Amino acid sequence: EVQLVESGGGLVQPGGSLRLSCAASGFTFSDYAMSWVRQAPGKGPEWVSAINSGGGNTYYADSVKGRFTISRDNAKNTLYLQMNSLKSEDTAVYYCAAKKRALAYIRRYLNDYDYWGQGTQVAVSS
Repeated sequence: EVQLVESGGGLVQPGGSLRLSCAASGFTFSDYAMSWVRQAPGKGPEWVSAINSGGGNTYYADSVKGRFTISRDNAKNTLYLQMNSLKSEDTAVYYCAAKKRALAYIRRYLNDYDYWGQGTQVAVSS
């Protein structure tokens, strides 16, 4: 059974940090490009960051560039998103998503991916 399970979300004050994790199972993680997609209340999905299957190439939305860092550990079948200098506008449900290809995949809709998780809530508020 394919599973992507996000964790690490929570409530944090503006300027704070969180590290999201996405544990993958049921497929060959290292064959898949991975992305983070978020959806804020009342808004459409927003692509946040992507990484290629090998982990050497990363991409970021302008809204998070310089504050967020995507990484992956193929030995542990886990994707990460380090989020620093968090802002209220980062409040959203964050989803990890997988696409079977080597190159990074940049899409905002989860249906465009092969697999995605159930999401983890991030709330940035004082």
